[in-house]
Amino acid sequence: SELKGQKRAEAKKEAELLAEAKELKEKLESGDYVVELKAKAGSDGRLFGSITSKQISQAIQQQFGLKIDKRKMELAAPIRSMGYVNVPVKLHNDVTAKIRVHISEK
Repeated sequence: SELKGQKRAEAKKEAELLAEAKELKEKLESGDYVVELKAKAGSDGRLFGSITSKQISQAIQQQFGLKIDKRKMELAAPIRSMGYVNVPVKLHNDVTAKIRVHISEK
């Protein structure tokens, strides 16, 4: 029946999306993808502003050509200090990856 075919196609698409998400997770967590961001900071290493998921999303696209929706990033609060941060990103219902972000002084 047509419905069966449609269901099969949906299942196939779902499997492809899951495979893509897993592949992207492996990539992001391989250590080759560190998103570099620069910010102005005080002498104590605290940022004058903050780094948002939108900035991380733009930077990962500029630096690696990867499109990751900022809404999928699970950043509890904007980043306000220097150094390395792992930002969880929900690539799929079953796949959460960590994006490695390095914030250094402008």
